[in-house]
Amino acid sequence: MLPKKSSTVSNRTEKPGVILLFGPTAVGKTSLIEKLFSSGAEIVSADALQVYRQLNIGTAKPDADILSRIPHHLIDIVDFRDNFSVGDFCLKADEAVARIIERKHLPVISGGTAFYLKSWLMGMPDTPVSDPKIRADLERQWADKSDAELKEELFRVDPVSAEKIGRKDRYRMLRALEVQIQTGRPLSSFPVPSRPRADYRVLSIGLRRNRKELYERINLRVEKMFEEGLAEEIASLIQNGAKKNHPGMKAIGYREWFGTEEEPEPGIERIKELIARNTRRYAKRQITFFASIPDVHWFEPSDKFPVPEGIESLIDNFKGNIVS
Repeated sequence: MLPKKSSTVSNRTEKPGVILLFGPTAVGKTSLIEKLFSSGAEIVSADALQVYRQLNIGTAKPDADILSRIPHHLIDIVDFRDNFSVGDFCLKADEAVARIIERKHLPVISGGTAFYLKSWLMGMPDTPVSDPKIRADLERQWADKSDAELKEELFRVDPVSAEKIGRKDRYRMLRALEVQIQTGRPLSSFPVPSRPRADYRVLSIGLRRNRKELYERINLRVEKMFEEGLAEEIASLIQNGAKKNHPGMKAIGYREWFGTEEEPEPGIERIKELIARNTRRYAKRQITFFASIPDVHWFEPSDKFPVPEGIESLIDNFKGNIVS
Protein backbone atom coordinates (compact mmCIF):
# COMPACT_ATOMS: atom_id res chain seq x y z
CA MET A 1 0.00 0.00 0.00
CA LEU A 2 1.33 3.43 -0.93
CA PRO A 3 1.90 5.83 1.96
CA LYS A 4 -0.61 8.62 2.37
CA LYS A 5 0.41 11.94 0.93
CA SER A 6 1.34 14.58 3.42
CA SER A 7 -1.45 17.01 4.18
CA THR A 8 1.05 19.88 4.29
CA VAL A 9 0.54 20.77 0.62
CA SER A 10 -3.20 21.21 1.10
CA ASN A 11 -2.49 23.88 3.70
CA ARG A 12 -0.51 26.05 1.31
CA THR A 13 -2.03 29.29 0.17
CA GLU A 14 -1.60 31.74 -2.66
CA LYS A 15 -2.15 34.61 -0.23
CA PRO A 16 0.93 36.54 0.90
CA GLY A 17 1.86 35.88 4.49
CA VAL A 18 2.27 38.49 7.22
CA ILE A 19 3.31 37.94 10.83
CA LEU A 20 2.03 40.15 13.65
CA LEU A 21 4.30 40.11 16.68
CA PHE A 22 3.11 42.14 19.64
CA GLY A 23 3.06 42.51 23.37
CA PRO A 24 3.18 45.18 26.08
CA THR A 25 6.04 47.57 26.67
CA ALA A 26 9.29 45.88 27.82
CA VAL A 27 8.01 42.34 27.20
CA GLY A 28 10.99 41.54 24.93
CA LYS A 29 9.85 42.11 21.34
CA THR A 30 13.09 43.63 20.04
CA SER A 31 15.24 40.87 21.48
CA LEU A 32 13.02 38.23 19.92
CA ILE A 33 13.06 39.98 16.54
CA GLU A 34 16.87 39.85 16.59
CA LYS A 35 16.82 36.11 17.20
CA LEU A 36 13.95 35.09 14.90
CA PHE A 37 14.09 37.48 11.95
CA SER A 38 17.77 38.22 11.33
CA SER A 39 17.45 37.34 7.63
CA GLY A 40 14.72 37.18 5.00
CA ALA A 41 12.32 39.39 6.96
CA GLU A 42 11.59 43.10 7.29
CA ILE A 43 9.93 44.79 10.25
CA VAL A 44 7.02 47.24 10.02
CA SER A 45 6.93 49.14 13.29
CA ALA A 46 3.49 49.35 14.92
CA ASP A 47 4.56 51.92 17.49
CA ALA A 48 2.72 55.23 17.64
CA LEU A 49 5.79 57.04 19.03
CA GLN A 50 8.68 55.59 17.05
CA VAL A 51 7.28 57.33 13.97
CA TYR A 52 8.69 60.60 15.39
CA ARG A 53 12.19 61.42 14.16
CA GLN A 54 13.40 63.30 17.21
CA LEU A 55 12.02 60.94 19.88
CA ASN A 56 14.67 58.27 20.36
CA ILE A 57 15.55 57.39 23.94
CA GLY A 58 12.07 57.88 25.39
CA THR A 59 10.48 55.65 22.74
CA ALA A 60 13.07 52.85 23.13
CA LYS A 61 13.78 52.73 19.41
CA PRO A 62 15.92 49.84 18.17
CA ASP A 63 19.56 50.89 18.18
CA ALA A 64 21.56 51.69 15.05
CA ASP A 65 23.15 48.23 14.98
CA ILE A 66 19.79 46.44 14.83
CA LEU A 67 18.42 48.88 12.25
CA SER A 68 21.50 48.31 10.07
CA ARG A 69 21.08 44.53 10.16
CA ILE A 70 17.30 44.14 10.01
CA PRO A 71 15.29 46.49 7.75
CA HIS A 72 12.66 48.48 9.68
CA HIS A 73 9.85 50.64 8.31
CA LEU A 74 7.66 53.43 9.80
CA ILE A 75 10.38 54.64 12.12
CA ASP A 76 11.50 58.30 11.98
CA ILE A 77 8.94 59.40 9.39
CA VAL A 78 7.23 62.46 10.94
CA ASP A 79 8.13 65.52 13.02
CA PHE A 80 7.09 65.67 16.70
CA ARG A 81 4.82 68.61 15.82
CA ASP A 82 2.77 66.54 13.38
CA ASN A 83 -0.22 64.30 14.02
CA PHE A 84 -0.02 60.67 12.95
CA SER A 85 -3.30 58.76 13.03
CA VAL A 86 -4.29 55.11 12.97
CA GLY A 87 -5.51 55.71 9.42
CA ASP A 88 -2.04 56.99 8.48
CA PHE A 89 -0.53 53.89 10.03
CA CYS A 90 -2.82 51.44 8.18
CA LEU A 91 -2.13 53.14 4.85
CA LYS A 92 1.63 53.27 5.29
CA ALA A 93 1.78 49.76 6.74
CA ASP A 94 -0.05 48.41 3.69
CA GLU A 95 2.39 50.21 1.41
CA ALA A 96 5.38 48.85 3.32
CA VAL A 97 4.01 45.29 3.39
CA ALA A 98 3.41 45.36 -0.38
CA ARG A 99 7.00 46.47 -1.06
CA ILE A 100 8.41 43.83 1.28
CA ILE A 101 6.44 41.09 -0.45
CA GLU A 102 7.66 42.34 -3.85
CA ARG A 103 11.19 41.77 -2.57
CA LYS A 104 10.13 38.23 -1.59
CA HIS A 105 10.81 38.93 2.07
CA LEU A 106 8.54 38.20 5.02
CA PRO A 107 6.70 41.22 6.49
CA VAL A 108 6.60 41.27 10.30
CA ILE A 109 4.38 43.97 11.78
CA SER A 110 5.59 44.40 15.34
CA GLY A 111 4.97 46.83 18.16
CA GLY A 112 2.94 47.68 21.19
CA THR A 113 0.29 50.05 19.85
CA ALA A 114 -2.62 47.63 20.05
CA PHE A 115 -5.07 49.99 18.32
CA TYR A 116 -2.80 50.17 15.26
CA LEU A 117 -2.33 46.40 15.10
CA LYS A 118 -6.00 45.56 15.48
CA SER A 119 -7.06 48.26 13.00
CA TRP A 120 -4.64 46.91 10.39
CA LEU A 121 -5.80 43.33 10.96
CA MET A 122 -9.55 43.96 11.12
CA GLY A 123 -9.86 47.08 8.97
CA MET A 124 -11.05 50.58 9.77
CA PRO A 125 -14.65 51.76 10.21
CA ASP A 126 -16.10 53.36 7.08
CA THR A 127 -15.79 56.92 8.39
CA PRO A 128 -15.26 59.91 6.07
CA VAL A 129 -11.76 61.19 5.38
CA SER A 130 -10.67 64.12 7.50
CA ASP A 131 -11.82 67.56 6.36
CA PRO A 132 -8.90 70.01 6.81
CA LYS A 133 -11.17 73.05 7.23
CA ILE A 134 -13.39 71.45 9.88
CA ARG A 135 -10.31 70.09 11.62
CA ALA A 136 -8.60 73.50 11.66
CA ASP A 137 -11.78 75.17 12.96
CA LEU A 138 -12.06 72.62 15.77
CA GLU A 139 -8.42 73.02 16.76
CA ARG A 140 -8.85 76.81 16.96
CA GLN A 141 -12.10 76.46 18.89
CA TRP A 142 -10.56 74.16 21.52
CA ALA A 143 -7.01 75.51 21.59
CA ASP A 144 -7.50 77.31 24.92
CA LYS A 145 -9.78 74.69 26.48
CA SER A 146 -8.61 71.87 28.71
CA ASP A 147 -8.70 68.15 27.90
CA ALA A 148 -11.39 67.78 30.56
CA GLU A 149 -13.61 70.37 28.83
CA LEU A 150 -13.08 68.66 25.48
CA LYS A 151 -13.98 65.33 27.02
CA GLU A 152 -17.15 66.82 28.48
CA GLU A 153 -18.22 68.05 25.04
CA LEU A 154 -17.56 64.64 23.51
CA PHE A 155 -19.66 63.00 26.23
CA ARG A 156 -22.47 65.32 25.21
CA VAL A 157 -22.44 64.36 21.50
CA ASP A 158 -20.97 60.84 21.56
CA PRO A 159 -20.81 59.24 25.03
CA VAL A 160 -19.79 55.83 23.65
CA SER A 161 -16.66 57.23 21.99
CA ALA A 162 -15.98 59.42 25.02
CA GLU A 163 -15.86 56.30 27.21
CA LYS A 164 -13.38 54.59 24.87
CA ILE A 165 -10.99 57.47 24.18
CA GLY A 166 -8.32 58.27 26.76
CA ARG A 167 -8.82 61.47 28.72
CA LYS A 168 -5.59 62.96 27.33
CA ASP A 169 -5.99 61.69 23.77
CA ARG A 170 -6.90 65.08 22.34
CA TYR A 171 -6.33 64.03 18.74
CA ARG A 172 -8.90 61.24 18.84
CA MET A 173 -11.40 63.35 20.77
CA LEU A 174 -11.21 66.06 18.10
CA ARG A 175 -11.52 63.42 15.38
CA ALA A 176 -14.74 62.14 17.00
CA LEU A 177 -16.14 65.69 17.06
CA GLU A 178 -15.07 66.17 13.45
CA VAL A 179 -16.96 63.05 12.32
CA GLN A 180 -20.04 64.23 14.22
CA ILE A 181 -19.93 67.58 12.39
CA GLN A 182 -19.24 66.00 8.98
CA THR A 183 -21.95 63.35 9.10
CA GLY A 184 -24.40 64.30 11.83
CA ARG A 185 -23.68 60.87 13.31
CA PRO A 186 -21.52 59.92 16.29
CA LEU A 187 -18.24 58.20 15.47
CA SER A 188 -19.38 55.22 17.55
CA SER A 189 -22.26 54.58 15.11
CA PHE A 190 -19.85 53.50 12.37
CA PRO A 191 -19.46 49.72 12.69
CA VAL A 192 -16.00 48.24 13.20
CA PRO A 193 -15.28 45.20 10.97
CA SER A 194 -15.77 41.98 12.92
CA ARG A 195 -13.56 39.67 10.84
CA PRO A 196 -9.85 39.81 9.96
CA ARG A 197 -8.92 41.00 6.50
CA ALA A 198 -8.96 38.34 3.79
CA ASP A 199 -6.16 39.56 1.50
CA TYR A 200 -3.33 38.14 3.62
CA ARG A 201 -2.63 35.00 5.53
CA VAL A 202 -1.79 36.34 8.99
CA LEU A 203 -0.01 34.67 11.88
CA SER A 204 -0.58 36.59 15.12
CA ILE A 205 1.96 36.01 17.88
CA GLY A 206 1.49 37.62 21.28
CA LEU A 207 4.09 37.89 24.03
CA ARG A 208 3.26 38.13 27.71
CA ARG A 209 5.05 37.89 31.03
CA ASN A 210 4.19 37.57 34.67
CA ARG A 211 2.88 40.99 35.75
CA LYS A 212 5.47 41.42 38.51
CA GLU A 213 8.32 40.54 36.15
CA LEU A 214 6.96 42.87 33.45
CA TYR A 215 6.72 45.79 35.87
CA GLU A 216 10.29 45.17 37.06
CA ARG A 217 11.48 45.26 33.45
CA ILE A 218 9.61 48.52 32.89
CA ASN A 219 11.28 50.09 35.94
CA LEU A 220 14.70 48.96 34.68
CA ARG A 221 13.95 50.32 31.21
CA VAL A 222 13.12 53.74 32.63
CA GLU A 223 16.36 53.74 34.63
CA LYS A 224 18.27 52.87 31.45
CA MET A 225 16.60 55.73 29.54
CA PHE A 226 17.89 58.22 32.07
CA GLU A 227 21.36 56.66 31.96
CA GLU A 228 21.32 56.97 28.15
CA GLY A 229 20.49 60.67 28.30
CA LEU A 230 16.72 61.13 28.30
CA ALA A 231 17.06 64.46 30.14
CA GLU A 232 19.45 65.74 27.48
CA GLU A 233 17.13 64.55 24.71
CA ILE A 234 14.23 66.48 26.27
CA ALA A 235 16.39 69.61 26.68
CA SER A 236 17.33 69.44 22.99
CA LEU A 237 13.69 69.02 21.95
CA ILE A 238 12.60 72.02 24.03
CA GLN A 239 15.45 74.06 22.59
CA ASN A 240 14.10 73.15 19.14
CA GLY A 241 10.64 74.45 20.02
CA ALA A 242 8.90 71.43 21.53
CA LYS A 243 5.82 72.36 23.56
CA LYS A 244 3.51 70.24 25.70
CA ASN A 245 0.67 70.48 23.15
CA HIS A 246 2.70 68.99 20.30
CA PRO A 247 1.57 65.43 19.44
CA GLY A 248 4.96 63.86 20.15
CA MET A 249 5.25 65.60 23.51
CA LYS A 250 2.03 64.02 24.78
CA ALA A 251 3.73 60.62 24.89
CA ILE A 252 4.75 58.87 28.09
CA GLY A 253 8.39 59.70 28.70
CA TYR A 254 7.98 63.21 27.36
CA ARG A 255 4.81 64.74 28.78
CA GLU A 256 6.01 64.26 32.36
CA TRP A 257 8.76 66.85 31.81
CA PHE A 258 6.26 69.65 31.23
CA GLY A 259 4.58 69.36 34.62
CA THR A 260 0.94 69.77 35.56
CA GLU A 261 -1.15 72.30 37.46
CA GLU A 262 -0.64 70.21 40.59
CA GLU A 263 3.10 69.74 39.97
CA PRO A 264 4.30 72.54 37.67
CA GLU A 265 8.03 71.79 38.13
CA PRO A 266 8.65 68.19 39.18
CA GLY A 267 12.24 67.23 39.92
CA ILE A 268 14.20 64.55 38.05
CA GLU A 269 13.45 61.77 40.54
CA ARG A 270 9.74 62.63 40.49
CA ILE A 271 9.73 62.66 36.68
CA LYS A 272 11.41 59.26 36.65
CA GLU A 273 8.81 57.95 39.09
CA LEU A 274 5.94 59.34 36.98
CA ILE A 275 7.30 57.85 33.74
CA ALA A 276 7.64 54.40 35.33
CA ARG A 277 4.16 54.62 36.89
CA ASN A 278 2.51 55.82 33.67
CA THR A 279 4.31 53.14 31.64
CA ARG A 280 3.11 50.40 34.00
CA ARG A 281 -0.44 51.69 33.70
CA TYR A 282 -0.11 51.81 29.91
CA ALA A 283 1.16 48.21 29.84
CA LYS A 284 -1.92 47.15 31.77
CA ARG A 285 -4.15 48.80 29.15
CA GLN A 286 -2.13 47.18 26.35
CA ILE A 287 -2.66 43.73 27.83
CA THR A 288 -6.41 44.33 28.03
CA PHE A 289 -6.62 45.54 24.42
CA PHE A 290 -4.45 42.73 23.03
CA ALA A 291 -6.95 40.26 24.46
CA SER A 292 -9.50 41.51 21.90
CA ILE A 293 -7.33 40.48 18.91
CA PRO A 294 -8.55 37.13 17.50
CA ASP A 295 -6.60 33.92 16.88
CA VAL A 296 -3.43 34.80 18.75
CA HIS A 297 -0.69 32.28 19.58
CA TRP A 298 0.56 33.36 23.01
CA PHE A 299 4.10 32.79 24.25
CA GLU A 300 5.95 33.72 27.43
CA PRO A 301 9.60 34.67 26.97
CA SER A 302 11.82 34.82 30.03
CA ASP A 303 15.24 36.24 30.74
CA LYS A 304 16.58 32.69 30.90
CA PHE A 305 14.75 31.50 27.76
CA PRO A 306 14.18 34.60 25.55
CA VAL A 307 13.00 32.42 22.64
CA PRO A 308 9.92 30.56 23.93
CA GLU A 309 9.65 26.88 23.17
CA GLY A 310 7.59 26.18 20.04
CA ILE A 311 7.68 29.65 18.54
CA GLU A 312 10.36 28.86 15.92
CA SER A 313 8.54 25.77 14.63
CA LEU A 314 5.28 27.73 14.44
CA ILE A 315 6.95 30.42 12.30
CA ASP A 316 8.76 27.87 10.12
CA ASN A 317 5.50 26.01 9.48
CA PHE A 318 3.77 29.27 8.61
CA LYS A 319 6.50 30.25 6.15
CA GLY A 320 6.48 26.76 4.64
CA ASN A 321 2.78 27.00 3.86
CA ILE A 322 3.09 30.22 1.88
CA VAL A 323 3.59 30.00 -1.85
CA SER A 324 6.17 32.60 -2.84
